[in-house]
Amino acid sequence: MPSVYQIKPAFQNLLRPLVRQLFNFGATANQITLIAGIGSLLAGMLIAGFVHHPWIFALVPVWMFVRMALNAIDGMLAREFGQQSRLGAYLNELCDIAADCALILPFALLPDVSLWLVLLVTLLALFSEYAGVLGPMVGASRRYDGPMGKSDRAFVLGCVATAIALGWIGALWINVVFSILAALLICTLFNRVRQGLKDVQPGNTSA
Repeated sequence: MPSVYQIKPAFQNLLRPLVRQLFNFGATANQITLIAGIGSLLAGMLIAGFVHHPWIFALVPVWMFVRMALNAIDGMLAREFGQQSRLGAYLNELCDIAADCALILPFALLPDVSLWLVLLVTLLALFSEYAGVLGPMVGASRRYDGPMGKSDRAFVLGCVATAIALGWIGALWINVVFSILAALLICTLFNRVRQGLKDVQPGNTSA
């Protein structure tokens, strides 16, 4: 299914000169991963602290773009400059789910926005990422199938946050968008499990 993730190669090509400069300066993939994770936590805390000022949500699309760039950079440093490591794999997945929680949960603090819907979207985001991570456990690849992967969530939440900052939408429409997000995340979860099972190589089975 279509996903923002599909434009990642073009985005990486734009970032490649910057990645080379960072490598020359001694930056490591794990350092970039930690910056992305810690930055997301700080952004989420800042938004939560000023949630009664709608303009603070303008920080969401700005940081989402920075986070996507940092995620692409750490992956390129790891793959193209020999910095892959087991620790990096742990940091990448753990920082991603921490960032998701930090950037989704502040929406629940808006007046009349459904706490349960925001919590549901947060949990489904975590489950869908976990389903992707489980791919290698059953002999498949790490799954990034859509329609609501990490990049897609960043795009949608960035658009919603921009509309909030500009005063274009209220709680009713925010709840509608989060309901749609929940439905698409359920589809994503099933897609990743289904595609992971299809991707299993003969002889690779798990008890």
